[in-house]
Amino acid sequence: MKIIQIECLILDKSFPFIIVHTDEGLTGIGECFRRQPMITKSVIDNILGPALLGKNPIHIEDRYNDMIIAGSALEIGGAIWIAIAGIDIALWDIKGKALGLPIYQLMGGKVREQVPVYASSMNRDLAPIEEARRAAHFVDIGYRAYKLHSAVPGKIDDPADRTINTVSEVRNAVGDNIDILVDVNGAYSAHHAIEIGLQLEQLGVFHFEEPRPHYDLDGLAKISDALTIPIASGENLYTLYEYRDLIVRGKVDIIQPDVVKTSGFSTLIKIATLAESFGVPITCHNTQPTVSTVAHAHFAVAMTGVPYAQEYNIEHISIRDDKPILSEPLTISEGLLEVPDGPGLGIELNMTIVRTLSG
Repeated sequence: MKIIQIECLILDKSFPFIIVHTDEGLTGIGECFRRQPMITKSVIDNILGPALLGKNPIHIEDRYNDMIIAGSALEIGGAIWIAIAGIDIALWDIKGKALGLPIYQLMGGKVREQVPVYASSMNRDLAPIEEARRAAHFVDIGYRAYKLHSAVPGKIDDPADRTINTVSEVRNAVGDNIDILVDVNGAYSAHHAIEIGLQLEQLGVFHFEEPRPHYDLDGLAKISDALTIPIASGENLYTLYEYRDLIVRGKVDIIQPDVVKTSGFSTLIKIATLAESFGVPITCHNTQPTVSTVAHAHFAVAMTGVPYAQEYNIEHISIRDDKPILSEPLTISEGLLEVPDGPGLGIELNMTIVRTLSG
């Protein structure tokens, strides 16, 4: 089997998707992180794609190394890893289809039947009482955990921060048996993060995400040492080496890789092994609720080190909510995501809609 074409299609001017075509008629589907999609497309069309043409897609580790070398990924970084991620996911999809196995079977099989997911609110403009009402609604329809994005991103210790008021209202609305997760996207100084964290502990918050940016390893370690609440981080990292430093130097309690950033399944699996060796659990960062969500579901259902609810974006997303690109919608019931059982990712795209949105 040989790769004969790699397409990068940008859907609705925002979402980069990958289709890898082979000479035997099998195609693989992948997705890249959504930021700066034209850069991603350029990397794939001009650098990574040409490096893979004529080669066997089943030999994934070889193809992964081909892409690292062609893209000078270890030197250039983020944009290259993101492009590699989408292709790598598609290659795993092809391998599963060729073998007649779902990707979770390629990883060793299921360790759980379904994947619990939490409702992730991305809206930063809601008043505390409005966020509380929203959280209560998602609890009413079956979710057992809710994440809010608070603080003022891009600022440090901004007085407009309403985190504690919002979490207090949410806790009052959902009761004590629902997990609340708080993500502040690095918007606190270390000392203020400790002050806030102590209050979040009293409110029973499940995890405190990115109190300092991922690159401030000393700050994260200081906060982690001072608090009992789990500190989570990692959504903005790409390589195994960065996760090693986040665990060893940053002392975080939970890591948050994202398959569309960590160069696909090939690196995500290695990160899981690394985390297991340190006894650090994983909860995936995941804001893209179509192919990315399916990829994370295969990973989460197969890995013992992924014990918690995974992120699911509840905001309006055009390619899910207006013009659905998945031929069959994902099934979430009572906060549990069903993992497709077909070969590869186990999903099909509605190519009529895909071609329309990429035109």
